[in-house]
Amino acid sequence: MTKQNIFIINFNSLYEILEEIKENLSFNFINFENEEEFINENNLDLINSLIITKSSNNLLLNKKINLKNILSLNDNPLTLIKLIESINIQLIKLKFNYQSKIKIKEYELNLNSKFFTNKNLTLKLTEKEIEIILYLNKDNAYHDALDLRKNIWGYATDMETHTVETHIYRLRKKINDKFKDKNFILSHQNGYFIK
Repeated sequence: MTKQNIFIINFNSLYEILEEIKENLSFNFINFENEEEFINENNLDLINSLIITKSSNNLLLNKKINLKNILSLNDNPLTLIKLIESINIQLIKLKFNYQSKIKIKEYELNLNSKFFTNKNLTLKLTEKEIEIILYLNKDNAYHDALDLRKNIWGYATDMETHTVETHIYRLRKKINDKFKDKNFILSHQNGYFIK
């Protein structure tokens, strides 16, 4: 999974410290001079990102920002270790919450419990089944067996040629048996897809 983002707002000293140790951090960070500059930036992914600021007054007025995504630090002294620990704890909480409710069509996928849910019905999935669903759902492209072998299985050349087809068949059957949905994973001459 990709690194989570941290947006630092009006906190240049924190940005400079993190810049010095960025190779050792498990997250990406972007600096904003003020809250207005941050709010005006439209192409930021705020769902699974942490916002660090000295004060969150103006941010709280912005409807697209969840309170859980804001870590407000005051000017009290804080050790670097405690700061990084606070950031990592917040990122873990955000990641857990984000992974609990991934919408795919009319379904909800919980990566933490590995449950796939639609209405009152729940299906337990394997890691590989989850990887397949997430990969097929990530764009509107077709993915053939070779593409899936490469990106899901790491392209093992000695892998059985029917492994992908068998996994897709079993996953479709599980979904159809539980949800009566024959059209969750579709196939086309160019490959598999979720639409």
